[in-house]
Amino acid sequence: MTPVVFVLNGPNLNLLGIREPEIYGYDTLDEIAGRLEDQARQLGLTVDVRQSNHEGHLIDWLHEANAVGAKAVLLNAAGYTHTSVAILDAIKSITVPVFEVHLSDPHLREAFRHKSFISMGAVACFAGHGAASYTLALDAAACL
Repeated sequence: MTPVVFVLNGPNLNLLGIREPEIYGYDTLDEIAGRLEDQARQLGLTVDVRQSNHEGHLIDWLHEANAVGAKAVLLNAAGYTHTSVAILDAIKSITVPVFEVHLSDPHLREAFRHKSFISMGAVACFAGHGAASYTLALDAAACL
């Protein structure tokens, strides 16, 4: 069975390509997902790419990733990065390694974005490389 990597995307990422492209780029989430699927095949993996604007869905999917024995999770929690203790608790409650992903670099943005609850549970963070943040994180996950 091919190992699976969950790619979980939080609020407003469904608007990639049209929402503040000067910050987040012009790639849509579907375009990023397509590149990740191609890359995963080359790495002997599959990806399960999901997006939700709801915190509870992200938590449920983290639990699901653990239950199915996923190889890793790439998590772009978006705005929940800076607010969600519940997502941090979910990360800490599973054994699947979680890689934090951001298109922009939160440390170069508003002060409220400098604190990441996700970083407190993630094994690594890939940020500030645009859509390549995802591909870099998938390469790292493949090395586990």
